[in-house]
Parts: sequence; structure tokens; C-alpha cells
Amino acid sequence: MHSNALDATNSPLTVEQAGAVNRLIEALSADQRTWLSGYLTGVNAAASAQPAPSQAPAAHPLTILYGSETGNAEGVARQLGEQALARGLDARVVDLADYKHKELRQEARLVIVTATHGEGEPPDPAADFYEFLHGRKAPKLKECLFAVLGLGDSSYEFFCQTGQDFDRRLEALGAERLSPRLDCDVDYEEPAQAWITQLLDALASRSDTPAPGAEPAALTPQDSPQATRYDRQHPFLAEVLECQGLNGRGSPKETYHLELSLEGAGLDYQPGDILCLLPRNREAEVSALLDALGLDPEERVESHSGGRSLFEALRDDYEITTLTPPVVEAYAARIEAPAIGELLAKERRGELMDYLYGRHLIDLVLEYPGANLDAPALLGMLRKLQPREYSIASSHLANPEEVHLTVAAVRYTSFERERHGVASTYLCDLIEPGDRVPIYLRTNKHFRLPDNPETPLIMVGPGTGVAPFRAFLQQREELGASGPSWLFFGNPHFRTDFLYQTEFQDWLKRGVLSRLDVAFSRDEAEKIYVQQRLRERGGEVYRWLEDGAHFYVCGDAERMAPDVNDALIEIVREHGGHSKEAATDYVKQLQRDKRYQRDVY
Repeated sequence: MHSNALDATNSPLTVEQAGAVNRLIEALSADQRTWLSGYLTGVNAAASAQPAPSQAPAAHPLTILYGSETGNAEGVARQLGEQALARGLDARVVDLADYKHKELRQEARLVIVTATHGEGEPPDPAADFYEFLHGRKAPKLKECLFAVLGLGDSSYEFFCQTGQDFDRRLEALGAERLSPRLDCDVDYEEPAQAWITQLLDALASRSDTPAPGAEPAALTPQDSPQATRYDRQHPFLAEVLECQGLNGRGSPKETYHLELSLEGAGLDYQPGDILCLLPRNREAEVSALLDALGLDPEERVESHSGGRSLFEALRDDYEITTLTPPVVEAYAARIEAPAIGELLAKERRGELMDYLYGRHLIDLVLEYPGANLDAPALLGMLRKLQPREYSIASSHLANPEEVHLTVAAVRYTSFERERHGVASTYLCDLIEPGDRVPIYLRTNKHFRLPDNPETPLIMVGPGTGVAPFRAFLQQREELGASGPSWLFFGNPHFRTDFLYQTEFQDWLKRGVLSRLDVAFSRDEAEKIYVQQRLRERGGEVYRWLEDGAHFYVCGDAERMAPDVNDALIEIVREHGGHSKEAATDYVKQLQRDKRYQRDVY
């Protein structure tokens, strides 16, 4: 930490604000600090030049709210905000986690951009607003114009459900739809941009929209999109430094620790952030699909990444393992197969999702052969190969120029075919130290260490969910943080599946980690999981929460995370003397205060 570190006693900043500024300054070069100083001077000058609130003309601001789990919804919201400002509109972009509910009744123009999490649930940052909007306290919105854009994945049954729910509810509250809702699949960039243009045109065409100012409005610092040097279109080629197995001999699991070099990238990250990997499909699976379709692998095609062979396009650019309803629909249009066509009926959605589970595109082709498909038609029905995301397992402060991952190799058998996780087996089987893999980093601002290093931490991370907590502890060790920390870890067997055992036990011995509770589910007659360990330590867990502890969960979203949430509510009810309803409100307040954070998948 620099010698002139700020705190609440030597500045007008809060503890959290001072901590954020200190971390930023620590990460900047001398030139960057000089630039920032000039930038802030300009911001202050611009603010001073603005008319006083009483002198400002009446305005109809555009409020753009986003509920984001992976950052995509935030990116679209900020894209809309930039383009609205460029047109001279008064716009602001706000995270739903930070939005004040009382402001809703004052909104004249409202846009919501939201992801959908899990089985049709709102993303964690949007959950509180979702509940408020669907509750009895939601205001009537007869003077409000609105629009909704949903982001989702059509391989899930409740595709874009949260966006649909917001759209229906705003209409029910009396708001007027400014533009039709758009439901975007994972290839969302182009349709989202077209929707933004349509929305802004619709807004500009209304007589009650104030005329644009003489000059475009300036982005305020809090609304400025974060500059990103590398992204999906321009990834960094990171050298693989190490790939080491973490499981002992005899374990049915395959978990690997990977270390990638960031040398020369100029990248920084914080504990809790995400690494995005651009993988490639296995060549054997590409060949099998082409054989089944009778297509020439060497045929030249135009992919979204440019001209190349059909084989290369299927290997590098398109999803061939995830089977989705739109792919089935496009394929069914080219064959005579009444059974698959009937399955696409809206009322049979559940049956269709059951059919898709465990099947890849090749299964559809083999079950219903004879489709009239040439290479362009095949590529036209497929989605782009999506980045795969991994919680970062290292602190950049402790590992300069490196980033670490904890990866479980996914292998299984379905419909008599061996399956391989696209990204996990790409990393674990096909990549050797010295090879380079395309990556970029994503900020995860909803999974952050507290600014105060004395704040207690409770971390729940079974399996590979332990990855970000390794990063948390590395960071705290580097900073000399004095706050207590408690880790709950689970996996099948102690002898073979205790990931990072030596590191955690060493941290425990040296006091970096205060407590460690483990649940090895297959080592006892009765299966024990992390949620049972939490309940067993319920009294102490509750005391830690009352002492200000932050509670973190990382891992499986389908079962583990809901079970841990239920256990937490039960702990508060039993040891805090609360009713079930009051205990649920207690836990929700932890989330509102950002003391309960989840990174689940």
C-alpha cells in the first residue's frame, strides 16, 4: 500500500470509498496517475459549469436499468447509454442492485436489460428489484414509457423468462410500451444493436421527447464503460505455464490446476473476477458430424471469422455439441419427420427440453438422417461457439503476470456416445505447457472482498467452487489483512479430492485462514455436504454474521447454492430467535448490503 493511503480519518471519503481509491492508485503507473489527475480536474470543471438544479430545464431522462450475471446485460445497457448520450438524450445507466425502489414512480422513460439465471430466475443483482416490482408496493406507472431486452440461452427451458416477466409486469402497472421486447440468445450482439437503434428512433419520434442539446451529453465517470484492451473479438493469447492434476490416484474426478501467463498483456484483475476462454471443438467430433452429413471438410465457407474450410469453421467457430430448440426447428424444416416437428409445438416445450437433454447435434442427425443440408445452410442454423467462463483462482497481487484456474474435466456417456466438455477437455487434454490459448478477463463486481481488511469472511466453496476463495486468501495474505476467515469445503473423498489441501492447511497454521470445515460426502455412511456442516456450526456462523461477516458461496447453482441458502435461513431462524419470515428478510438484507454474494453456475 502506498505511503499516502487514504482512510476515513484523513479524507472525506467513507471506508469503502477510500479502500477503492487506494486499490486503484496502487494499480496505476505514474503516467496513468497523471492522466487521471487531469481527467478529474476536467470533470470538476464541467460540473462547475452546469446550471444549478433550480435553473435546470425540465427533462425527461432515460433510465436504463440492468440485471447482469455475467456482464453481458451490463454491456448492452452501457452500449444503449452511450448511444443515447451521443444523440443528446439525458440518460443514466444503473445496476438493479443499486437502484432505489422509491425512484420508480418518478420514471418517465425506463429501459430494463436483464439476463435470466438458472431455471427462469432473475440474476442475483436483480432479485430484490424483481420481488419489489411484483409485490404489492410497486407503484402505478401510467406516465412511464418502457422497453425491455432479455438475454438468455435457448438451451434452457425458461429462455429469457426474467425479461418476459419484467415486460408483462410493467405493462400491468400501466406503463406504455415504447418498443417491443426483444429476447436474445447467446449470439446477442447484432440483434441487440438493431433493437437499440429502433428504440432510440422510437423515442426521438415522440413529440414529448425533448429536442437534443446543441452538443452531446458527456459521460459521467460512473457511467463510462470500462476500457477493455482484450475481449471476445480480440482475445489475448496466453501461454500455458503449468497444468497439474489435483486429484489423488483412484479418484473418479479429474480436476486440474492451470497457470497461464499474462506477460505483456498489461492486464490486471481482482479476486472474484472471471477468465473467459475461447475454446475449440474436438476434431474427432467435427469429423463424425461431417461424415454423418456427407459434407466435404475441405469445402471453402464464409464463417463469422472469415473465409476458411468447413472443418475449421466447425472446429473453431460454431457450437456443435449444445442442441437447442432453434437448431432443432431449423433442422426439422429440412426433413420429413413428423415426430420431431410435433415436438416443437409450444405446448410440448417440456417434452422438447427432455429430448434435448444429453443429446448433441450428431444425435439429431443420426436419428433423423436425410436432411437437405449444404455447408452454408448448416452454418446458418448453428450458434457461434461461446466463451467458457472460469472463476479465477489466484490473486494478481500475489502472482504478477499470471492467472490461475481450477478446471474439472467433464466426461460422460449419453445415448451410447462418449461426451467431452468443450472447454474443460480442450484445456486438460489438448493443451500442453508452452501452448497459447485465447482468453480475456471479465470484471465480477458482485463478488468482491470487503474494503475493510478486518471484516470477517465466511466462504462456502465445494469442488471447483473453492477457486475464488484461494484468490481471496492469497490477496488477504499479501495485504496482511487481519480479519478472520472461515472456509467450508466439500468433495467426495478426503484422500483423493481435497483440492489445494497443502495450501489451505498452511494458511490455517499461519492464521491467514482462521477456520476450515470440510465435508467429504463419500467417506461416511451418511452423505454429508457443506450445508450440513453449516447447520452443525450454526451458532458460530450466526455470531460471525452478527459481528459483520460477509458470506460467500461459489459453485453449483442447481442444488448446492439453494441448499446453502436454505441452511443460512434456518441458521438465522434458530440461532437468532427469528420467525421463518424474519429470517428470510435477514438473509435478503445481507444481499442488499452486499454481505451475501454468490458466484454460481
